[in-house]
Amino acid sequence: MAPSDHSFAYYCCICITWSTIIIIAVQLFFKTSTAFGTKTRHPPSPLALPIIGHLHLLSSDLPNSLRTLASRFGPLMQIRFGSTPIYVVSDAKTAKEILKIHDVDFASKYTLGFGLSKFDIYDGYTFFNAPYGTYWRFMKKLCMTKLFGGPQLDRFFQIREQETLKLLKSLVDKSREGKPCDIGEELSVFSSAIICRMVIGNICVENPNLPIEIRKLVGDIMENAAKFSFNEVFGPLNRFDVLGKGKRLVSATRKYDELLEQLMKKYDDSFDNLISRCDEEQKDLMFILMETYKDTNAELKLTPAHIKKFFLEMFFAGVETTATAMQSAITELINNPSAFMKLREEIHSVVGSNYRLLKESDVPKLPFLQAVVKETLRLNPIATLRARQCDADSRINGYDIKAGTRILINAYAIMRDSDSWENPDDFFPERFLADSMDNNSDHHHPTMEFKGDHDFRFLPFGSGRRACIAASHGLIVTHATVGALVQCFDWEVKDGAKIENELETGYSGSRVLPLACYPITRFDPANA
Repeated sequence: MAPSDHSFAYYCCICITWSTIIIIAVQLFFKTSTAFGTKTRHPPSPLALPIIGHLHLLSSDLPNSLRTLASRFGPLMQIRFGSTPIYVVSDAKTAKEILKIHDVDFASKYTLGFGLSKFDIYDGYTFFNAPYGTYWRFMKKLCMTKLFGGPQLDRFFQIREQETLKLLKSLVDKSREGKPCDIGEELSVFSSAIICRMVIGNICVENPNLPIEIRKLVGDIMENAAKFSFNEVFGPLNRFDVLGKGKRLVSATRKYDELLEQLMKKYDDSFDNLISRCDEEQKDLMFILMETYKDTNAELKLTPAHIKKFFLEMFFAGVETTATAMQSAITELINNPSAFMKLREEIHSVVGSNYRLLKESDVPKLPFLQAVVKETLRLNPIATLRARQCDADSRINGYDIKAGTRILINAYAIMRDSDSWENPDDFFPERFLADSMDNNSDHHHPTMEFKGDHDFRFLPFGSGRRACIAASHGLIVTHATVGALVQCFDWEVKDGAKIENELETGYSGSRVLPLACYPITRFDPANA
């Protein structure tokens, strides 16, 4: 080796050594930095690399990789997504601190996929991930009084019943023809029709194909967002649309925007006519939003972008999540035939000898059906990672959390914690039954409710002020539909293969893999 080569190697070693020393020194400095005259205690953290932070330790299966790190660094740890520090919560005790004891200080949210914000033409107009403030409180009140509150859900009973019968008829037709069906696609179309009729019912009467058109546009947006890899969202090159995925996402959103613009114009053009012929019960949610938008004296000034983004988020929250939960339940039941048959026998015992279709009113008398849904949501939570942002300086588990700090609550890790759940990765609905054989065990939870306000080991819909506002709607639809699919059909998988019920790789973490099955009709509701 030439002398110059030796010199080059020497200087490289020196640079690497000093870089390592600087990185460690900077991290130690931040861990012992002072605030208000006292030392600030930060949660433990793995050694980060320059620029990329901890991305080298994280996989596309983000909830699982964070769960693995938490086993080494504790239930509250600091992780850097590139240059962005995020505190990750991985146990029920710490989740309770955030979601209940200090709920008001952590009532704001943020968008986890911050690398995608530059491709969001509605960036800054979100409701679901809005900071805790006037706009969020106004929209939540509107949702709960006009859409997802108890009396409103009762008012939409006929819509759910009619769409359920359409779904079952479609499956019976495929059964007669001996055709397989993508049950996930069927459930997505079904959920979409229900939400559309709830939100824009007045227009759906005139154009019954509108839910399909909207669902296709929203599906294109979701598909393009899901194509982003983990590093493209969180990595150091996330500012550059190297592969053109951002351009395609913007294009898909623009098409949705054009349709919503036409839709809002229809409401605007017929506004006076709608006011004259609609009482309060007949006003759909889009009409109420347009009413607020047009009211110059309204307590909150809405813009068209607010309305379009809200409607888009309604599809994300009320359609795809519900369809995914139902698909996950059917997948678990197909993979566990004994649970499938136990549920069918329970339904038969309640339906009785008249053999009618399961009704929503039957669900309280079906504890095993409820247990199946709970166990499904434990293993396959609606949102595996729940984002919160600290609005005031706080102290959690002895660590200081400054205002503005971003938090991730790993519901996936919490609901598979072996300290709380026996055989946590197994599908075992009986753990939620009051008459379960080992009911005295700490690992059995018959009294757990879907809303985690008391027991934070079970968080399918979050908890506190920012718990899922559509939870009641989702549960009504999921219980009745899963029950009907078990009552009416056997399900045959091609080649008898076991279906994988795993997170899809990529940024989105959604379960959009097709679930192709042959429905075999056992009971045709049309003949009841």
